[in-house]
Amino acid sequence: MAKAKAKKKEEPKKLVIVESPSKAKTINKYLGTDYVVLASKGHLIDLPKSKLGVDIEKNFEPQYIPIRGKASIIKELKKAAQKAQAVYLAADPDREGEAIGWHIRNFLSTLEAVPVIYRLRLNEITKSAIEEAIKSPSEVDLNMVNAQQARRVLDRLVGYGISPLLWKNIRRGLSAGRVQSVALRLIYEREKEIEGFKPVEYWTLEADFTMEDGRVIRTKLAKIDGEKPDLKTQAETQALIERIRTADFKVSALLHRDKSKKPPMPFTTSKLQQEAYKQLRFGARKTMSIAQGLYEGIEIGEAAPVGLITYMRTDSKRVSPDAKAEASKFIGQAYGEKYLGPGDRDTSSKGKIQDAHEAIRPTSVFRTPEQMKAFLAPEQFKLYQLIWEDFLASQMSNALYRETSVEIGGSNVVFRATGTDTVFDGFTKVYEEAADEDRKGAAEGEEGGEVGANKLSGIVEGQKALWKEPVPEQHFTQPPPRYTDASMV
Repeated sequence: MAKAKAKKKEEPKKLVIVESPSKAKTINKYLGTDYVVLASKGHLIDLPKSKLGVDIEKNFEPQYIPIRGKASIIKELKKAAQKAQAVYLAADPDREGEAIGWHIRNFLSTLEAVPVIYRLRLNEITKSAIEEAIKSPSEVDLNMVNAQQARRVLDRLVGYGISPLLWKNIRRGLSAGRVQSVALRLIYEREKEIEGFKPVEYWTLEADFTMEDGRVIRTKLAKIDGEKPDLKTQAETQALIERIRTADFKVSALLHRDKSKKPPMPFTTSKLQQEAYKQLRFGARKTMSIAQGLYEGIEIGEAAPVGLITYMRTDSKRVSPDAKAEASKFIGQAYGEKYLGPGDRDTSSKGKIQDAHEAIRPTSVFRTPEQMKAFLAPEQFKLYQLIWEDFLASQMSNALYRETSVEIGGSNVVFRATGTDTVFDGFTKVYEEAADEDRKGAAEGEEGGEVGANKLSGIVEGQKALWKEPVPEQHFTQPPPRYTDASMV
């Protein structure tokens, strides 16, 4: 009887460990059959919930235990690692991801046959980025791990100190932390300001002037006897109107000023959250949830899901040379050479910020929002469009404007009108940041603010102007606004 053929021994595979199942699915399709990709589904090891878990007497040493319900995942990872040729820790490239990788490395290091363990940091989930990371893996960054541990210990020290007071005095189940507590203090202090605010009356005065060519321009009171106006009552305002009712007005000054406006910087996490709230009314948590999906991978009809944006937790404004080059190519093709930015714009990190990875940007500007729209849910599309437009605009040329200011004087009283014409639209052809809601109307009482949509070209100094009945308006100073999602961020 012929002997049965010996079963071919299976070659050990390489194990990649990520945080989320969707990210595992994307990476697995790129790496192929030589790799096994598993998800930790977040943290596996943490401080205990039932007690402080921090030894204050031993230099605040944290006391870690496996998270309840995660034992099966830990067991699965150990089993897969025991058979692996090498292990790649590919959790998110931030402090939390570094800590997750560190904890996994620690419990894998207790195995009988310890595999070689590497750290992969993926700023974007694309085929080229994954292949490049595999070629040049690194080690777990203990400085980042220590930073995460310090934050976690602070959370526990503050939370376990304050939360019981909340349970006793307000309601059981409430929690406090190093961020929540400070945010609550800011909200409380702002509310006290609002409650204690006493409004003060003031008046403004606008007037329409008919110019010699028949056009009518709207102006705003700018000076009284050479001083900035300070009309506090209706009586003061009416007295001024009577003073100038018979005055002869003419153009007393004309000023042209060329201005340029720089494009926005690429998004950091906080800036993305602010703009998403102001433009899309997305809360910070919603913004980050949608961005996580865009980062981890979207099915767009290719062989594998594609990460459409770079990692969304960053305070860096840095952009890779390859991304800059691609953006320049796209801008030149889509809009022309005159829309190209200078190329040497300083996006280097300043101050005490992390610069482990880039600003938030599309992984390829050639994947335009319109091309991606069919593959994205409506809210995904809106956020992707915001990120795409901001990044492309950041690589474009300045917008150029000509500001014209006309002063019309009579009886030692000056009214002013300001108009702005676009000379070159530059980056605004693609994107402009939203106005800061907390400052809307802040310029209302400013001297000579822009009024209406005046067309001021062709007006010359000395030209007569006939004024119509002025428009006085009563105002009251306003308290500081309550925080919005964007202003709190």
